[in-house]
Formats: sequence, structure tokens, C-alpha cells
Amino acid sequence: MGRIKSALELALERTEDVRGDKGSLEQYEARRQGSKLANEFLEGGASSAMLETALKKASGAVKSALAEGMREVFAARISLPADEKALKRLDTLGRGLQAIILDPRFPALWKQFEAAAARYLDDTAQYEDAIMRQYAPQLRQKEAELSRRLGQEVRIDPFQDPEFVAFYRKNMDTLKSNYEAIVQDTRRQVADFSS
Repeated sequence: MGRIKSALELALERTEDVRGDKGSLEQYEARRQGSKLANEFLEGGASSAMLETALKKASGAVKSALAEGMREVFAARISLPADEKALKRLDTLGRGLQAIILDPRFPALWKQFEAAAARYLDDTAQYEDAIMRQYAPQLRQKEAELSRRLGQEVRIDPFQDPEFVAFYRKNMDTLKSNYEAIVQDTRRQVADFSS
């Protein structure tokens, strides 16, 4: 009768011929290190000079993996700003990208993106005002109806009215979708640049 092998023995037999690829491991570690450096930079713990130095010290596939790790983190952060503070963070993001993208066309691309992001914030404020003005008559009518029914004056917060919220979201989503194309295009172009 044959001996019954344990799962561990079977697994060891199957992986007997597998050897670690030192180059792949180095690239994996370099990519992780690049991600870590990019996150530190965005949090204020690293400078663009540190990013540049790390890239200068590396060579070949390791350098490429290090830059790719940084680029992935930075590209993931390219988004539309929610407020002025987020707009300022885009400047930091641009400086980080500039440290790893040596292409002379990059600064112009980033300036265009920052201008579009600032325009988005302006358009958002204008859209909000326009939405409020457009919905105001309906809101006053609802307030008058409630005041008549309850016998006292009632004020409704527009964001507590489900109809207003749906109207608001529909219009703001339309605006955002117009600008999302710019975000996606910028991410694509950043990925296309080689360091």
C-alpha cells in the first residue's frame, strides 16, 4: 500500500522547481518604496529633492519600478478639488509629479489641469447659486403651503427637501461629469510620460 502524503508534502513537491526571481523581487520592493516616498511627499514628510535623489541612486529596472510606484500614487490623487484647500494640494501633487517626470511638456499639462480645477470650483459655486435661484419659487410655495396647514410660519432648509436634493444632484453631477473627462485625460497623459 502506498503512503498517504500530507497537503504540505504535496505542496512542497509541486513548488520544488520554483525559484525566486531576484530581479522581480527588487522591482516589487522598488515599487513599494516609490509608493511610500510619494505618500510621504504628499503628507509633507519628504521633499521633491528626496524623490529626485532616490531616482538618481537607482538604475535600470529598479529605477523604472521606483518611478512607477511614485507615479501610481500621484496619478491616483489627480481629482477635482472640493474646496480651495484641495486646490492647493494639487500644487503639491504637481511638484511631486514634476520631480519624477522629466519631460519638458509636463509643466504646461499641469498648468492646464490646475486652471481647469480652479474653473471647476468657480463653476460649482455659480451652479449652486443658479440652482438655488431656480428652485426658490418651488421652495417658497412649499413653505407657504406648510405655513397655511400648520398655522405658523415655516422655513424649509432646501437640503432637507428630497425634490431639491434630487434636482441639485442631477445638475451638479452633470457639471462634474463634464470635468471628469479632464481628470481622466490628465491621468492618462501622466501615465504616458516616461521618467
